Amino acid sequence: MSEEIERTEREDLFSKAVKAGKRTYFFDVKSTRGNDYYLTITESKKRFGTDGKFTYEKHKIFLYKEDFEKFMEGLNESIAIIKENAPPIVEREAYTSTESSYDKGVSPSADDVNFEDLGK
Repeated sequence: MSEEIERTEREDLFSKAVKAGKRTYFFDVKSTRGNDYYLTITESKKRFGTDGKFTYEKHKIFLYKEDFEKFMEGLNESIAIIKENAPPIVEREAYTSTESSYDKGVSPSADDVNFEDLGK
C-alpha cells in the first residue's frame, strides 16, 4: 500500500493547464518506475449531448525524452509553415440580433441560418 502511495506522489512532477478558446491543453511531466521522465499532452473539449448534459472529450499524447528533439523540429517546422502561408485571422464583430451579419460585412455561417425564413 505505501509503495502505491509513493508511486502516485512520484509520478506527477509538474502540471500546467492552458485554456485556448473552447479547448484546454494539459502539459503533465511524469516519471516512470525507473525514474525516467516523460510528457503527456492532453487536449480536452467540452461536448454537449442531445440530452443537454456535457462531457469532456480528451485526446492524449505521450512524449518521451528521446523523442523531444525530433518532435520539436516537426512542431516548429509545421508552425512556421502555418505562420508563413495561412490567411490572417479575421475577428468577427459582435452584432445584435436585429442586425444582419451582412450589415457587418461578415459572411454568414451555419449558425446564422433562420429556418423560419424558409417557408416564405
